[in-house]
Amino acid sequence: MNRKSDKLRWLISGALALGLVNTQAQQGSAAQQPRQQAAPAPQVYSFSIKEAIDYSAKNSTLVKNALLDYKIQEQSNRATVSQALPQVTGSLGLTDNLQIPTTLIPGEFIQQPGTFVPLKFGLQYNANYGITLKQVLFDGQVFVGLQARQAALDLYTKRVDITNQLLRVNIYKIYYQLLVSKSQIEMIDANIARQQELLHNSTELFKNGFAEKLDVDKASVQLSNLQTDKIQTDLNIANGYLGLKILMGMPARDSLILTDTLTYEMIRDAVLGDDYKYTDRNEYKLLQINRQLNEFDVKRYRKMYIPTASLTANYAQNQFVNDFDLGKKGSWFPSSYVGLNISVPIFDGFYKDANIKQAKYRLQQTNNNIDSLTLRIDNDVRQAQIGFTAALATLDNQKKNMELAQSVYDQTRKKYDQGLGSNTEITSALADQKSAQANYFNALYNAIVAKIDYQNAIGKL
Repeated sequence: MNRKSDKLRWLISGALALGLVNTQAQQGSAAQQPRQQAAPAPQVYSFSIKEAIDYSAKNSTLVKNALLDYKIQEQSNRATVSQALPQVTGSLGLTDNLQIPTTLIPGEFIQQPGTFVPLKFGLQYNANYGITLKQVLFDGQVFVGLQARQAALDLYTKRVDITNQLLRVNIYKIYYQLLVSKSQIEMIDANIARQQELLHNSTELFKNGFAEKLDVDKASVQLSNLQTDKIQTDLNIANGYLGLKILMGMPARDSLILTDTLTYEMIRDAVLGDDYKYTDRNEYKLLQINRQLNEFDVKRYRKMYIPTASLTANYAQNQFVNDFDLGKKGSWFPSSYVGLNISVPIFDGFYKDANIKQAKYRLQQTNNNIDSLTLRIDNDVRQAQIGFTAALATLDNQKKNMELAQSVYDQTRKKYDQGLGSNTEITSALADQKSAQANYFNALYNAIVAKIDYQNAIGKL
């Protein structure tokens, strides 16, 4: 495989992984600093692609946080429900009148006309306790909020699905890239074995005077190049495993074994079709839920024009004494009341009207986004179909080229072993074989990616 394109591919995969787990890395480093614990023993996992995806759904920080967002919304719903439930408040109080207020009364009351007499009214201590009940009887905004609870939960459920979908796409691509690289390593090993044999034969021919030193040197250079290719491919594979582990939420110290296999026939036998539904795409479902929530917003703001009603009830005990004694008989006096409050909106400076219009505009934006998304889905599917068809055609051609290059190399090698060919011919044949193999593996991976993109476009991945 071309080393430059191979490196670029892993960089792209790594960028995807880093983009997905940026939050995980930041939170992880912050959480681990204050704790110094012994790392658990490394684990060994053997995963098919489905098992890898299931593991990521349970261990990826992105998925965990998406699920926590759902739980946060559940608690937000509870807060909404609480507004429709009775609100009970208890109270306790104690007042020490350090200086009892003085009141002046006219002297006429005590036969001292023309004067004012100071008198103190009240007692030194005042204690009280009570309980107050408040109940909303009618509030349109609260009732609309209760109706919107399930839609709000559905919104976060769909966000979890989209997070899982994003993970699936990238896990599929890296998983199958590793399988392609595994096949590539096997072919490189076969090339190295053949080149080692060629080097051995060239060396023996040189020793016996039937070949030049130049032939031995060229064979050595080709062998060194093949060994370098293997080292680079092994490095790319190691980086690929690390990227896959990051996506899955697996510790780097753990070992991962991929159990699936990949063959040319698995890709070639894929079937394309035009039978897809917009509702199979999670993004479309998310926008539909957004539209429902926007409609609730419009309804909620309209309810602000309707009067609200609430009930209030209170019961209390009050004590007035000069000597602090909470248990003094006859010093406690009860009080209670029940009240009905009706609030009628009259004029608010067009505040409610502005909120209603904002909600309507947001609803219109969501409708526009749904229309735009349907066009984009059609485009995604069509592009994926074209790309997949072209990728399969390229794969077929590259497979034929690789087989032809292998045949040319085998024939050239046979001529060389019989003393009928030159080292230049076999070197050229080997270079063509390596190029054809690299092109085939690139085409194989591109076909896999095209298949994944198509399945993702129709919402069936």
